[in-house]
Amino acid sequence: FLFQLKAQAPGSAEELRCLQVINQQQEGSSLEELISNQSCLKLANTIKAYVATVSPDPPAPCVPFLAEARRSYFNTSEGQVPPKTAGKPSAHLTLRPQNLAQDGNSRRFGNLSQSCRHAIARWEDSTIHSHLQNITYRDGRLRVNQAGKYYVYSQIYFRYPSDGASARVSVPQLVQCINWKTSYSQPILLLKGVGTKCWAPEADYGLHALYQGGLFELKAGDELFVSVSSLAIDYNDAAASYFGAFRLDL
Repeated sequence: FLFQLKAQAPGSAEELRCLQVINQQQEGSSLEELISNQSCLKLANTIKAYVATVSPDPPAPCVPFLAEARRSYFNTSEGQVPPKTAGKPSAHLTLRPQNLAQDGNSRRFGNLSQSCRHAIARWEDSTIHSHLQNITYRDGRLRVNQAGKYYVYSQIYFRYPSDGASARVSVPQLVQCINWKTSYSQPILLLKGVGTKCWAPEADYGLHALYQGGLFELKAGDELFVSVSSLAIDYNDAAASYFGAFRLDL
């Protein structure tokens, strides 16, 4: 059938390639190769219209293709992308400048560990480096909407400033914590990373990155947030300071 149509309306090399792709469609096969090319979609639409005029019951090789094409694409107007199905919950946030006047001592985060008492309240969720999918973000917290096992992770890039001669004897302890807020009133410490660094005497500042991650069973409504020992952190590098989670089907 398809090669008869090709004979009736000779086309370009691209159209011939599309005809071969369409003719090779098998029952249950995907349309990924076909839908990657807009001209193939238009040709398929023409074939569909032709089949409808010449036969109410198209030949067997055309049935799987036409059925799936009708479900996936031909019920949408030309030029529109079909709506995406809901994906697995995932989030990746990048750091924003912190407000030192409201640096996490706020009671809204609950009682935090003394070594990790500064909650990070500002993350970016809508840039090229960040995203949200079926997870909610608000005021420093990620909120889980679907129960399951989640891999939770964070990295903080500390930029610890020196302070004259005192910096030569300073040995700052850098701590990063991932906290879990459930229906209980106080948050639960999930992960804690520590780095103790002694900077070179001539350094104007020291740099250190802490990464941690783990797998946890979370319920719908649970919240996650990050807290640190110091807000002397570098927020200019979106690839260095981040916070995220994604659900695994285990």
